[in-house]
Amino acid sequence: MYLLIVYKAAMETVQPQTIKLATMKVRVLIADSLRLSRESWAFLLNSDQRFMVVGECDTPEKVLELTATAKPDIVLMGLSAPITSVLATITSMGQQHPESNIIAIDTICHSHYVKKMMKAGAKGYVTRNSSSEEMLNAILEVSRGARYICDEVKTLISYQLLVGESGENEPNVSAITNREMEIINKIKEGYSSKQIAGTLLISYRTVEVHRHNILRKLKIKNTAGLINFIHTTAAFC
Repeated sequence: MYLLIVYKAAMETVQPQTIKLATMKVRVLIADSLRLSRESWAFLLNSDQRFMVVGECDTPEKVLELTATAKPDIVLMGLSAPITSVLATITSMGQQHPESNIIAIDTICHSHYVKKMMKAGAKGYVTRNSSSEEMLNAILEVSRGARYICDEVKTLISYQLLVGESGENEPNVSAITNREMEIINKIKEGYSSKQIAGTLLISYRTVEVHRHNILRKLKIKNTAGLINFIHTTAAFC
């Protein structure tokens, strides 16, 4: 009889807490430059009782602003901004809002790029080629305190390890410096080396050295290839 009373008392204490934990939704903030992507993700998440979208935004600045007020558990970071801006935002998020975990989303499936994102503070990485099921699984795993790398990236890394590659033939986007990113942005705007030198207050020779290093790091042979790479790679769009 005594044991029965103790058991009932314990259940009265634990059961409400268990029910509360079971019904808590994962709060998600969606940060993406494309409205269609934001609306698609919001529809997907709001259709699932395990999640609740608490905000949407389209710039790095708004991510920090909305996180402070909406207090999301997860931030889906799919911004089409320069990599330096995205990395700076991820780092700032970790410093200002460590309770909100970031899952980076991009079209890029390069191990160097993923490593850069994770090193900056992202807790997960999912490519836009991933399924909706994998996206939801990533959110759940990261919300529980785990890290998550999508299957596409894990397959790439496994292949590199299997054949003894370390990504030598991949464009090393993560190795691009801030100054080289400035040069790339000017090239994207149509500036010549002479114009870039005048704008950035550096010598023509220095600009040419930077351009050579950019081509080398990105494994590109010429300026035409560089321009094509810039306009087709999310990190530079």
